[in-house]
Amino acid sequence: MAGSADTLLRASEVRRRAHLILDRAKDDALTHWRYEPAAMEGVAETVASVIVENYPALDVPFHARWRHFVVGGVDHAAAFKIPHDEEAARAAFDLVIVSVLLDAGAGSGWRYTLADGTVLARSEGLAMASLDMFRAGAFADDGRSARADAQTLRALTVSDIEKGFQVSSGNPLAGLEGRTALLNALGRACQSRPGELFDALNTGGVVAAPDILRAVLAHFNGIWPSRLSLDGVALGDCWRHSALDDLPDAPGFMPFHKLSQWLSYSLIEPLQWAGLRVTDIDGLTGLPEYRNGGLFIDGGVLTPRDPDALSRAWGAADEFIVEWRALTVALLDELAPLVRKRFGKSEDEWPLATILEGGTWAAGRKLARARRSDGSPPLNIVSDGTIF
Repeated sequence: MAGSADTLLRASEVRRRAHLILDRAKDDALTHWRYEPAAMEGVAETVASVIVENYPALDVPFHARWRHFVVGGVDHAAAFKIPHDEEAARAAFDLVIVSVLLDAGAGSGWRYTLADGTVLARSEGLAMASLDMFRAGAFADDGRSARADAQTLRALTVSDIEKGFQVSSGNPLAGLEGRTALLNALGRACQSRPGELFDALNTGGVVAAPDILRAVLAHFNGIWPSRLSLDGVALGDCWRHSALDDLPDAPGFMPFHKLSQWLSYSLIEPLQWAGLRVTDIDGLTGLPEYRNGGLFIDGGVLTPRDPDALSRAWGAADEFIVEWRALTVALLDELAPLVRKRFGKSEDEWPLATILEGGTWAAGRKLARARRSDGSPPLNIVSDGTIF
């Protein structure tokens, strides 16, 4: 890939274009949202209080799928964390790639019940459902091994996911067809298994985090539903915004690659367990989704110009949503140093991945619960299970 399309598949370009939109917000020149900079300190204080609550020793890990496998203080995925074991790393890649692709918004009504009776919802429920399926061999060719094989992924049906995720008429899961289609497409994108991506990255002992994203997009960008393309290249989680129409290169496009970046963050630790050194973690961006983005709405940093906007249903392609997501990416960059300052931490000590985990995602969820009885996000976005 070369040229404009290649540029849009880089985390650095996600960040650059998001900040261009924030610059417009600072001039009060956006169509859909107003930016209230005075509210940023209050949001930073909220995030800091959540960090102390969740990590009193300030030993904050990276934001990653692995956090959602810890329930009631028990790490249900501990068996995959084997130092310097390449096959364990491939299995960890298998697990986390499949689990992240199943991690779109669940909807407010879905629940997952563990074998011990613990009832989970949202991200933790989705994570444990995918882990239980994985350990039971639901993604393996032999039907029993803890791995994911391309042939089985290609053949998965909606009924398989319904069964594994305990879906019923009384326990509906949003975007079920989209999730299944993603796993089918993942199978088609692999020669043997998703974990083969580990071998593509395990070439020199050191890997930069933005290069993890590049590898994820090179291997898997074609699995996403066809939306926008440029120069014949499918762009995945990339949308249009008129504030970028005057750019000389790829005008009007605003890329995010949210799930691909979420996956990239989640692959850092398996690479480290295998003995690789991961650098430039802040080269990835913040994740523009319900909790991080909801934090800025519920915290008063972002206010829609249309007072009825929060009561409407929106599509991911609507400029109102694209604008909000771009602002979320840029504002997370501006929020991170405010949070670090409160703890005397440097960027090296607490990269953005730590701020997200400690952090903005949890604070967004906390504010949502305080403002709405069901803890739902402040925005209603129609999801097909392939974006958020």
